[in-house]
Amino acid sequence: MKNQIKNVTYKSTNTYETLNELNNDTKQVWIVFHGIGFLSRFFLKYFNELPKRENYIIAPQAPSKYYLKNEYKHVGASWLTKENTAQETKNLYNYLDAVLDNEKLPLNCKIIFFGFSQGVSIALRYLAHSKLKCSKLILYAGGIPKELKTADFDHLNSETEIVSMVGRNDEYLTPDRWIEENNKLKILFGKRINNISFDGGHEVKKEIINQLAL
Repeated sequence: MKNQIKNVTYKSTNTYETLNELNNDTKQVWIVFHGIGFLSRFFLKYFNELPKRENYIIAPQAPSKYYLKNEYKHVGASWLTKENTAQETKNLYNYLDAVLDNEKLPLNCKIIFFGFSQGVSIALRYLAHSKLKCSKLILYAGGIPKELKTADFDHLNSETEIVSMVGRNDEYLTPDRWIEENNKLKILFGKRINNISFDGGHEVKKEIINQLAL
């Protein structure tokens, strides 16, 4: 007997978290993608010092949840793995489309895409898929998907700010890996990239996010 892989389609529900309220003073809407091991509600704490009236933050939730460190106490989540990646990516697109449809974002607000660690790949893939326009694309300590092409981002205008951030002591970023990721960014965005490095490792720093909001 030979194993057979079969697909089934069914309705699924997932959460997402928001911070602050959309109002007439909202200037920037952040769509923020957490790294592996996070939950969206905990990831939002890095954005809680932004001016509340002017910034509205949407944090989608990675669907695959698991217990961290085999202690069965704290829960984290992952966006994708190497298993059935193409189908899982389509599922993510459907989920993210539903999140933004539910939010009905005003046209007069600037959109900021922000990805940290594993969230970088999701932010880039979804931006390429959705063709959303954004004022800033912030790629924080994450890898660039190899399948993406320059043409995937032709919808971004010349005023879109592209920011790449890494810690100088990031344990996941060897010198060779840094060169590889930086070259992939140059292929996608050319000379438009604003490279920022900081003292620290693979971590999110509030003070940097606060500066990027200006």
